[in-house]
Amino acid sequence: MPRFLFLVLVFFSGALQAQTNLLVFGDSLSAGYGIRSEEAWPTLLAQRLKAQGYPYTVANASISGETSGGGASRLGAALTRFKPAIVIIELGANDGLRGLPLTQLRDNLGRMIRMSQAAGARVLLVGMMLPPNYGSEYTRAFAAVYADLGRSHKVALLPFLFEGMAADRAAFQADGLHPTASAQPRLLDNVWRALLPLLRKT
Repeated sequence: MPRFLFLVLVFFSGALQAQTNLLVFGDSLSAGYGIRSEEAWPTLLAQRLKAQGYPYTVANASISGETSGGGASRLGAALTRFKPAIVIIELGANDGLRGLPLTQLRDNLGRMIRMSQAAGARVLLVGMMLPPNYGSEYTRAFAAVYADLGRSHKVALLPFLFEGMAADRAAFQADGLHPTASAQPRLLDNVWRALLPLLRKT
């Protein structure tokens, strides 16, 4: 085989591989805190993608306890490593639980969206809502961060990861914060509805 043709084939093979990676970039809610990794929704996502004929390899780079600031500082390395076609950003819950400034949350999430887009990836932003004991003003403003970013950056948005299950105490572990293994398919269904428009079979 001529060397030029060989190099072209290698290039396109690498490009095709790069376009089939899906990066989940979140905190304990995506890392599978308190359950086995194979039970967590990102693993279930990989299984569903394969079953439905979508050629994506799921890389889960989520870390328990991660804040938006921590995520912003390490996303660049993850983008370089995985070269994802799609990035699911699920961060901010720990910012809210710690009462961190919402301007900081907005800036960090916005930076991650821009970094992902600059790397050629489509973005799904996964939002969170806080318990009412954090005060109505803070909780409303917190939720609005995700809606505003989704609109201003024109990215897919899931406003609330726990949609339809937040009031179901049985869906959560003893800490009341982390979903059980049996609740992971419900998380996946929520993510899937928002993710589906971004998926491509070719």
